[in-house]
Amino acid sequence: MVNDVEKRWNDPSMLRHATQYVLAVLGITAVGAVIVVVWASARPQCLNAGAMLCDATSRAVVGLVPGGLLLLGGIGALILAFRAWRNERAWPIWQGVGWFLFTLMVVYLSIVGTQS
Repeated sequence: MVNDVEKRWNDPSMLRHATQYVLAVLGITAVGAVIVVVWASARPQCLNAGAMLCDATSRAVVGLVPGGLLLLGGIGALILAFRAWRNERAWPIWQGVGWFLFTLMVVYLSIVGTQS
């Protein structure tokens, strides 16, 4: 069993997998954000108003869809951390990925939430 106090974990394949996971989640989030922004700006209410985020529905969807995707990515990373821990592999890599995605989610939601 891995001694959790010992911090000499070295698993290059796990690090590669975690990096690919982060890049995939960020790519999916970016695509989701673009789709939502295009949808919000093409709504009839927003075309007449001349603003992309003209009502509460547009602001909520633009804030919650990418934020939700980052939340799901963070939860998925923590599930993978638990699975790595059970298999006695380098789980802190995945825990770091989860917290990184959660931090990005909070930063994104705070930026979108301050827009009026």
